[in-house]
Parts: sequence; C-alpha cells; structure tokens
Amino acid sequence: MSYTLRGRVDSRLAALLPVLLVACALAAALHRWWPVELVALMGGVGLALDVELYDRVIEYQPGWLAVPLGLLELGILMLIVEIASIHAPLWPAVALFAAGWLVAQVLGHVGLPLLRLGYAQDGGELGRVGVLTAVVVAATMLGSAGFAYSQRPPTVHLATGVHRGPLVITRREILQGDPGAVVRGGIVVAANGVTVRDVTVVGGDNGIVVEGVNGTKLERVTVSGAKLDGIHVRRADVVIRDCNVDALGNPYGQGIDVSFNADKGETVVEGCTVVGGLEGIVVHSSNAMLAHNAVSRTTLHGIAMTEMSMGTVERNEVRDATGDGIVCNDHSMCMVERNVVVDTRPSPNGDLWAAGYGILASYYADAELRGNHVVASPGGIAALDQSRILPK
Repeated sequence: MSYTLRGRVDSRLAALLPVLLVACALAAALHRWWPVELVALMGGVGLALDVELYDRVIEYQPGWLAVPLGLLELGILMLIVEIASIHAPLWPAVALFAAGWLVAQVLGHVGLPLLRLGYAQDGGELGRVGVLTAVVVAATMLGSAGFAYSQRPPTVHLATGVHRGPLVITRREILQGDPGAVVRGGIVVAANGVTVRDVTVVGGDNGIVVEGVNGTKLERVTVSGAKLDGIHVRRADVVIRDCNVDALGNPYGQGIDVSFNADKGETVVEGCTVVGGLEGIVVHSSNAMLAHNAVSRTTLHGIAMTEMSMGTVERNEVRDATGDGIVCNDHSMCMVERNVVVDTRPSPNGDLWAAGYGILASYYADAELRGNHVVASPGGIAALDQSRILPK
C-alpha cells in the first residue's frame, strides 16, 4: 500500500486508540501508570518514524514489511523505557506492544478498509474520522496525565539534623531528606505508595522495615548500625536503588533481606553498596532482579537467592566474602550473568556449602550462568545436592 503522510498518521492514531483505552483500564486496575506511559511512548515513537523515516524512504509498503518495522519500533521503545527508567515489567510491556501491533494489522488490512471504502486509494487517510480519532487520543492522554498528576503523593521534607525514631510512615507520601537528615532508631513503612529518598538511618532493630505494603521505593538511602537487617522487607512490593548499607560487625543480620513476596511482582535492588553482615543481599521466596550492586566483607553469602526464588543476578561485584560469593539455593531458578566475584574464603566452621565458592547452586536449584568472572575463590563454580549449573 502507498501511504500519504496524513494516511500514516491517521492509521497510526486509529490503531493506537483501542490500545490506549485498554492501557487506561489496566492502569486503573493495577494502580500503576506504566501501561499508559508505554502506549504514549508507542504512539510517539511510531509517529516520529512515520514523519522522519517511513514517509521519506518507503514509497510502497508491502504487508510483510510490518514485521521488521514492528521489531524496529519495539527496540526503540524498550531502549527509551530503559533510559527513562519507566518501571514497566519486561514481558507485560512486550505483550502490550504486541497487542498494539496486532490491532494495527487487523485494522489496516480489514477494519479500516471496511470503514472507509476509499481507504487504500486515499493512501490510508480517514478524513473526518481521522480528525476525530486524533482529538479523542489527545483528550485521553491529556486526561490521563492530568489524573496521574492529581494523584501524586505529597512530598514531606525531613529537615537537616538528627530525628528520633522509629519514624513510622502511615500514609502515601514521598519522604525527601534534606542534606544531613538523619533518623536515629529506624524507619517503618506502613502504607502503600511510599517513597523514601536521601535519608540516613542509624540504629534500630532493623534500619528500614517494609512489611505488607505495596509500591514502596527506597532511593539513595544510607543505613548503618542496625541490630539485625539494614533493610528488612517482608510480603511487600519494593524497589531499592542506589542505597548504602553498612553492616560491619553484625554477626546475625543481613544488609538487605527481601522475603516472601513472590506474588507481589518483581523486586528490584539496583546500584546499592553493602558492606558486612551475615549476607549482603538475600531474597527468600521472591521474584527479584539484583543488578549493579557492590557487596563486600560478608560472613556467609555475598548475594543469595533461596527458598524457591526466581530472578536475575546481573553485573554485581562481590569481594572479600567469607563463605560463598553468589548462591542460588533451595529449588530457586537464577540467571547469573556478568558478575565479578573476587577473594571468597571458606567459612571457618568447615561448612561444605560455605567452602569459598565463587558461585554456588545448591539443594535442587538451577543456575543459568553467562559471562561471570570468578577470581581467587578456592571453590570456584559448583553445584551441590542435585542442583544444576546451566550455561546460557
């Protein structure tokens, strides 16, 4: 088919409208805005390519060309999602794009030609219907953006200085620490949709506790001196980025412990630095992505996925760990990619499962490995107790 520029735009918006309406319904059901953000980006990427590329270089577009063009748009879309840090889960995002692509094909080959008999002869132009569609798409996006803006949580500034804790957050808000803001005695997140940023926490049984809530974000927090865990998460949906946890001298606690939230979606721990503790970062019965973290001087495991966890351990650095560096344990399924493990030492108690392994799969776990570097770790890479190391 030979599209005019307006025909491409009209057809693009006509195919975008039903997907946008579905995305709005999904956002309302999930209480997440990524479906609307993703569809808006889909439209923006597609229209930009229509104007700047397709209309200039494609005089006649055969049906088969929709597949490579769709893959091109998907690649650009996911790159923007990554750069812009839009928290859209990968496979649902791909599925939503695929649904939009399929709608476009059905409308382009069947629906629109039936709606407007001169559709092909007019180069895909829809006349007044195209104008009306553009107005509805714009109004829907503006309305969604306005509603999202109105629903933003209030920002509470924690002033410079030391504040006595435990500080309990019982409503949806953004707790923004001013430079030098310190909470002594811990923070407890007890409401959905809470974000804690740029706050230093000292002491407490656990430094930051997140339990039984959804939509928590911890960004650029610093935790030290906790009796047990630096960051303690139970049955909660959480994203943790760019944190610092000091658990040196803590013989029992973990730097970051995320447990029992497999039904809560994907946990993200990214860009954190953890020093000390029994385990640096550990997830139990969770679906998690642990990426770009630096863990050192732990006394049992640097990073561990255990108790039927699933997820990715990617581009982390584990140094100077006693016991094991990275562990996939107890029926877990782990993708372990591009990590660096250096100077892992055997545990002094002689535990077979803490014998200085750089990467260990144990007790019926499956670990897919790719591109890891294990240096100066006497146990190397191993699988014990009916576990499997699977090259990817």
